Amino acid sequence: MTPTVSVGIMVYNEETTIGRLLDALLRQEVVCAFLKEIMVVASGCTDSTVEIVTAYVKRDERVKLIIQEARKGKASAVNLFLSQASGEIIVLESGDTIPLPGTFDKLLRPFEDPSVGMTGAHPLPINRKDTFMGYVVNLMWELHHKIALYYPKMGELVAFRNFVRVIPEDTPVDEASIEAIVAKKGYRICYVPEAIVRNKAPETVRDFLCQRRRIATGHKYVRATQKFQVHTDPPLRILRVLLSEHSWGLRDTVWTAGAIGLEAFARMLGNYDYYLGKKKHTVWDIAPTTKNWNEG
Repeated sequence: MTPTVSVGIMVYNEETTIGRLLDALLRQEVVCAFLKEIMVVASGCTDSTVEIVTAYVKRDERVKLIIQEARKGKASAVNLFLSQASGEIIVLESGDTIPLPGTFDKLLRPFEDPSVGMTGAHPLPINRKDTFMGYVVNLMWELHHKIALYYPKMGELVAFRNFVRVIPEDTPVDEASIEAIVAKKGYRICYVPEAIVRNKAPETVRDFLCQRRRIATGHKYVRATQKFQVHTDPPLRILRVLLSEHSWGLRDTVWTAGAIGLEAFARMLGNYDYYLGKKKHTVWDIAPTTKNWNEG
């Protein structure tokens, strides 16, 4: 029997991408499942996001809009969506990403195996590689991809069986918290490298540190509260992949050293936030350059 699917998109001021994302979702050809509903949770939006989504609600009955008046954090929005989602499989997609054609069918097909509880797509940044920050973010996502081939790691676009009804309200890393719940249930977690989702990674050092600091804090939170370690968290695992598969021209060597330094500093800030209780990142700071898809 063909499983039904509920898609959830949590957004805060995503007027630059939400229309393109909804277009991409509505064009997805899904053979192995039935795309039942696409629910957009708009949390405290002050731009034209709500108006854009409302236009899609009128055009396609599968699109639904849930307005959360105040911005309480992504986990809160996810829980609001989960409380209303009726599909047998849940898909969560970041509001500032775009899936390539065929991505959803590839992402959902592993659920034909009843032992699979969660799948994750392959995020691929649109950032150019010929600038320092473009090189840094492409290197980071490439390392995540190579690690995920052996040790699945979820992010940006995930799917899971509809037994996860609530996630910790204060987690700053929702996909990692869902991974922990699925793993505890004894299900397999599968990385699907052919399921490509494009994202816009940070273009500035400030935005990179803002994003990676929050993620580092979140990984500490998940490890402490849910007894689960994200597979890209151990530094030695990342370093082994980097040393074994990376090219080492002069420019690459210098920029790679810079990337390592930035990631180490972000993790140090994350440790500071977590252990000293300086910042929980439940409602996280926005990295503005991740929203501008007109520049790469």
